[in-house]
Amino acid sequence: MKILVINPGSTSTKIGVFDNQVKYFEQVLRHSRDELAHFDNVTDQYEFRKQTIVDALMQSGIALYELDAIACRGGACKPIPGGTYLIDEQLCHDQANNPIQHPSSLAALIGFDLAKELGIKAYFTDSPMTYELSELASFSGHREIKRHGRFHALNARAVAQAYAQQRNKHYSELNLIVCHMGGGITISLHQQGRAVDVTDAIAEGPMTPERSGRLPARDLIDLCFSGQYSHSEMKKLLQGEGGVFSYLGTADMRDVETAAQGGNDEAQLVLDAMIYQIAKEVGAMAPVVNGQVDGVILTGGIAYSQYVTTELGKRVGYIADVAIYPGEMELEALAAGVLQVCNQEQVAKCYGENLTASV
Repeated sequence: MKILVINPGSTSTKIGVFDNQVKYFEQVLRHSRDELAHFDNVTDQYEFRKQTIVDALMQSGIALYELDAIACRGGACKPIPGGTYLIDEQLCHDQANNPIQHPSSLAALIGFDLAKELGIKAYFTDSPMTYELSELASFSGHREIKRHGRFHALNARAVAQAYAQQRNKHYSELNLIVCHMGGGITISLHQQGRAVDVTDAIAEGPMTPERSGRLPARDLIDLCFSGQYSHSEMKKLLQGEGGVFSYLGTADMRDVETAAQGGNDEAQLVLDAMIYQIAKEVGAMAPVVNGQVDGVILTGGIAYSQYVTTELGKRVGYIADVAIYPGEMELEALAAGVLQVCNQEQVAKCYGENLTASV
């Protein structure tokens, strides 16, 4: 089975081609801010990004007609349980018109269009809108607000499954805390194969390189009504210009760590504060399973930092053994999900039929 994988990011699009489980082609297509600046919103980038993908494949000698399926990163849709889904028109409509404009939503739009042209099918696996919270975890503290439970489901579940496999266990047998650390940071508690509690990627959790995470509510209300910021400016303040960026003017943690190592006391303090907040959120997940945690997993781009992982290990190592899976396994996880469907090892879910499962 030859599977094309599409994974768009803010300023790049990762693509890969797999022959069954073997990845024989991978490329990161960079998009400059100037190229993207004239698009009014993310959805408008659809044709540009699609053509870039097609051109890259043709230049690499990969024939589109040889593809058997397309695996796409999940985007901003309505909440659904995890798993692999067939992409249909309803999903594309929901993602194109979702108020959350995220580049990941372009994958399904592009994949669905290419699949129709080629007479094959397109799928996505473990969308960031994956919602599996337990009933107790869904409570926010006010009747008017329900917790969203958005997290880095694709990579979190992939590393959790890899962790289990390497220990000759099944994912559904273990209780694991997975900490994904990138531009966004989410901590998820996986109880026997289900992410029953998570820190929401946009509105909760620790501060991240560019997101504010959970803030003191009353102070946030005062800031909203101060007259200094519009509605859209407030959202940008919290996501994009929050977190480490708000303190140091950069969201590149490599620069922050280099500055800290060079004697910049402010950079050191902010770095340690982020680690401190991450550790608190990891610790907060342990009571969900009465402390019966089989492992704590650190993953994502920031997990390449030996300083960050060492300091986190000191703070959370008492909970369970700490395992480190730096980077992301997104391309591999997407391809694996589709391959299981193609090999009839699992049945692809229907998006529309699963919308009520998380209400």
